Amino acid sequence: MRVFGIIGRKNAGKTTLVEKLVAELISRGHAVSTIKHAHHPVDLDRPGKDTFRHREAGAREVVLATEQRIAYLSEHRGALEPPLRDIIGRMLPADLVIVEGFKSSDHPKLEVWRGTLAEPALIGEDAAILAVATDAPGRVAPACAGAPVLDLADIAAIAAFVEAHAAPAR
Repeated sequence: MRVFGIIGRKNAGKTTLVEKLVAELISRGHAVSTIKHAHHPVDLDRPGKDTFRHREAGAREVVLATEQRIAYLSEHRGALEPPLRDIIGRMLPADLVIVEGFKSSDHPKLEVWRGTLAEPALIGEDAAILAVATDAPGRVAPACAGAPVLDLADIAAIAAFVEAHAAPAR
């Protein structure tokens, strides 16, 4: 599987880009999976549901299987968050895995940066950020130091960049 990341500041439009990018890559014939990293606690389960009760009883992993989908809930139970490579290693095979977040991992990344953001682009801080997709190319260009600046609205160009730069999962 090949991996490519989408990163950026809060409210830059990362999820919107991932959504459009996945649809474009699938239309090009790729099998695509995604990983979303969150920095805040998230619980997809609800109190009173059987799976919630299994977790509350101490299960390390709970799998909910239905005709439509399978959901895996893993509890760290005090252990460190697993590295991205371990998470990818548990996934079903796909042509591309698009990762939203995991800024500190070393996989190739594209930064989403909007002209309305007060904070500067991150591209100069991480050699794994290969390009910036933006709605304000003139404002972000100085931070890019020669890296490609892509039009955030040109999903086809962004998809082509991802196809060309995605790297094997390690």
